[in-house]
Amino acid sequence: MTTTPTIAPPQPVATSPVIRRRRALPAAGGGRREVLAAYGFVLPGFALYALIMLYPAVQTMLLSLRDWSITPGADSPWVGLDNYARAFADPVFLNSLVNAGAYTLVTVPLQIIIGLFLAVLLDSKLPGRVAFRVLFYLPVVTSWVVVSLLFRYIFSSGDGLANFVVVDLLGVAGENVSWFQDRWTGMIAISALGVWKGIGWSMIIFLAALTAVPKELHEAAAIDGAGAIGQFRYVSLPAIRGALATVLILLVIGGFNVFISVLLMTGGGPGNETQVPLTYMYDQAFKFLDFGYGSAVSFSLTALVLIVSVLQYWWTRRSLRS
Repeated sequence: MTTTPTIAPPQPVATSPVIRRRRALPAAGGGRREVLAAYGFVLPGFALYALIMLYPAVQTMLLSLRDWSITPGADSPWVGLDNYARAFADPVFLNSLVNAGAYTLVTVPLQIIIGLFLAVLLDSKLPGRVAFRVLFYLPVVTSWVVVSLLFRYIFSSGDGLANFVVVDLLGVAGENVSWFQDRWTGMIAISALGVWKGIGWSMIIFLAALTAVPKELHEAAAIDGAGAIGQFRYVSLPAIRGALATVLILLVIGGFNVFISVLLMTGGGPGNETQVPLTYMYDQAFKFLDFGYGSAVSFSLTALVLIVSVLQYWWTRRSLRS
């Protein structure tokens, strides 16, 4: 007896459900909630900024439009732009702007050139480069007060280190130089401190930018026959133009705002010869208690720095696009 094999009925093929992921559309009002959440994160910081920065700035601007009297209950008459007219007719203030401009012209190029050179050097396979990075960055984190007093001692009229270098070591001067008794020798000492303290900052910015340049570009340039200078000129330098522009703008702003080193090394002397705008503002406001005029000096400097920064920003953006 033969048995007929039973054929199982075909089972339906189990199909896995196709899961289609669709991007969830924001529900009605979802975009508004996102915007409100963003404002929730931004507003506390903006409120703090307004309290610490904007409110004092507005009060200082209003102060500059009055002949402010510090005596409680005394009248502080509204004088409009008289304090600003006085500032731009004041030879000491104009002299302070020239000093700040000279300080900027000397310190900014030197900080950029030396900082960029050190960054290129420390971006190579130099033994001990981590230790050198720390060493060159140390001046940045030192106190302005401490190093200003140190440089005042170095450039002292007697047996300071600066006189030993220019008289005994290099022989460029026949006798000791009274650095702080002359306008330009005093500015040399102040500028030397500015360069020494700022090189490490610019070096770190340039080093970060150089590290981000792909190594493949250098390898391709080397295959094409470019040497170290050629690779720097045609690969590294175009790649870090953005960093160069940023450093340039920030250093110029910092140059016009030089303050602590001048205050502690020369005090604006002799005879106001080494005054810069911020030390002159400090003298007018806190030595002579002429807060209205001091505020006008401060806002005049702010306007000048703003104009220079906008022009620099426009020029650098145009250069980067071209």
